[in-house]
Amino acid sequence: MQRAKKPSPPLTPEALAELAVKIRAWSKALGFEAMTISDTDLGEDEAHLLNWLDAGHHGEMEYMARHGTKRSRPAELEPGTLRVISVRMDYLANDQQQAEECLNDPALAYISRYAMGRDYHKVLRQRLQKLATQIEQHVGPFSYRAFTDSAPVLEKALAQKSGMGWIGKHTNLINQKAGSWFFLGELYTDLPLPIDPPGENHCGTCQACIDCCPTAAIIAPYKLDARRCISYLTIELHGSIPVEFRPLIGNRIYGCDDCQLFCPWNRFAQLTREHDFQVRHQLDNSALVELFLWSEQQFLDNTAGSAIRRIGHERWLRNIAVALGNAPTQPEIIAALQHRRDHPSEIVCEHVQWALAQHPQ
Repeated sequence: MQRAKKPSPPLTPEALAELAVKIRAWSKALGFEAMTISDTDLGEDEAHLLNWLDAGHHGEMEYMARHGTKRSRPAELEPGTLRVISVRMDYLANDQQQAEECLNDPALAYISRYAMGRDYHKVLRQRLQKLATQIEQHVGPFSYRAFTDSAPVLEKALAQKSGMGWIGKHTNLINQKAGSWFFLGELYTDLPLPIDPPGENHCGTCQACIDCCPTAAIIAPYKLDARRCISYLTIELHGSIPVEFRPLIGNRIYGCDDCQLFCPWNRFAQLTREHDFQVRHQLDNSALVELFLWSEQQFLDNTAGSAIRRIGHERWLRNIAVALGNAPTQPEIIAALQHRRDHPSEIVCEHVQWALAQHPQ
């Protein structure tokens, strides 16, 4: 993804402006819904990040602090960076009503909509590489590096800075015409391209995301305590899920979309055009019991190429055990939990025992 450092071509301002237009067109042809360009000054966002880290709101995500200011200073991460090209790709495969119906059925497993298809890291990185190759073919060798949630990058801040949208009260990026069901990717580059104006905030007095959060993880507008967030608890947390949060998780076994499902701006969201993001293995409408009985090999086979695989079979079972504990008492649920009560993992056994205790015999 990275070329050796070479001087940028001596392009005139007019040539750079023309190049920006071409990059926008190439981005669209590659399947990106939007492309914007920012400079690298993230001083205000850096202060917000450091305060968030100082408060411990990142929980066990120590990687958030590991790289110091490289996350908020692009030129420290990639020397010579002058501009950041941000791109957007929509990922919602089914309409929101289908997602809400799944969420409201306690016998079904709710999986965050971003994880329905192929791992977005792979899809976006490959497209960004193609975009960089097209730029190189047009202007000659230049310095760049592609990112898709794969390095210390403040991608939402960069996207907001270049007018892709604004960071909402739930801390997700919102686009006025497309909602928030999309992925972001970036090209750091030494090309001094013309920059786009920043996005304007349109949340107003709305706080639907704050009101609907099952665990009250949005502790104030624009401030998320990840330690309370169901996405953190089911994906990032490696050990036991705190008991006080287990009943609040409901049937969410991988991530949580509530703050997006109930955001008014998502009435403008469009379904994805990307084949790679279409639902695999009926994970948008699967029974908890069925998924809980997957062997480790079945888990690996059925999540091949998916972002879900990163949590591993142990956390998969841990999460589903909690959801089964929250489901209405049924013989098949009791039987499934009893089938796993002697699992070799202490983490799985602990959560299975908790779930069984929610269904008194």
